Amino acid sequence: MAISYGGVVVCALAPAVLVTVMALAGRGPAAEGQPKGDLLAGGFRWRVSQPLVAPLVRPDDVCFSVKDPSVVFFDGRWHLFCSIRGKERSHQIEYLAFQDWEQTDAATRHVLTFHDGFFCAPQVFYFQPHARWYLICQASDESWNPNYQPAYSTSDDISAPGSWSPLTPLGARQADGKTGLDFWIICDEEKAHLFFTTLDGRMWREETPLEDFPTGWSEPRLAIKGDIFEASHTYLLKGVGKYLTLVEAQGGHGWRYYKAYVADRLDGEWRPLAATKEKCFASMANTEPVGPRWTDSISHGELVRAGFDQRLEVDPSNLRFVFQGVRDRDRSGKPYGQIPWRLGMLEPAVKDS
Repeated sequence: MAISYGGVVVCALAPAVLVTVMALAGRGPAAEGQPKGDLLAGGFRWRVSQPLVAPLVRPDDVCFSVKDPSVVFFDGRWHLFCSIRGKERSHQIEYLAFQDWEQTDAATRHVLTFHDGFFCAPQVFYFQPHARWYLICQASDESWNPNYQPAYSTSDDISAPGSWSPLTPLGARQADGKTGLDFWIICDEEKAHLFFTTLDGRMWREETPLEDFPTGWSEPRLAIKGDIFEASHTYLLKGVGKYLTLVEAQGGHGWRYYKAYVADRLDGEWRPLAATKEKCFASMANTEPVGPRWTDSISHGELVRAGFDQRLEVDPSNLRFVFQGVRDRDRSGKPYGQIPWRLGMLEPAVKDS
């Protein structure tokens, strides 16, 4: 469901001076947000929008949830890809296109049809060396070995849902015999790096030279070990020369929340930035709802990027986070596949520099 903030929102990052900032991207010029120095100190405070995208009622399939968002802004529109969980098809990917986050009710919505089986948890980016769009996801097919693994599809037109190629296995390796989940690719000047988690407190990295992408992946190497769960997403901090990894954890303030790590290189050491329950990237402890409270979790999300290519740049002074959320009372007693996840956005508190 779409929302209106009445033009502006007032927020603060203590001990900041209150300032006004446009509520959501697409409503006007980008506002100056959290200074880079504050980000690298790991001090995050957020405002939580009302739900922006809810499951679409389809007569041919009951849709329980919309989750796992990946979003890029290209050619004057937002292009949002997300998992949907339904009664007839348990895992599919839906595509939405819209010009303004306040008009998601009117968004064009299509269920992608490039795979007949299980496929979900998308990531979308434009791979400049091939001049093509790539969609990375986790999928299952009886003809693959193993049946479940990361896969990719390509398109030369992100706005054409029917243009995506059939899914092809990525050829990534297993880590300790585990395939992993929530696969995420980011590239530097020489290599593509594939990150994933294995639901046991470990995040892994594989790599391949850019000229070999999307094949030629190395053996998995351990990237992070700790109290982490799934949905790791990694970005280049524009103008900072460092990389930011966000990864979902469980417990603490809310059922799920997000931690943050930083590194100088994609193949380097990941240092905790906001990686405890008390000092985290985003949880119910450092967020404040705009309007009625609709979620008790900050779960699987994607930062709004400053570009759309394989470098995955984000502007550290204007971070926004599209995430899935749900109230505890609304998920209570339901099987996981029927939890009514919806999508919202975190916007940071800001201050004068």
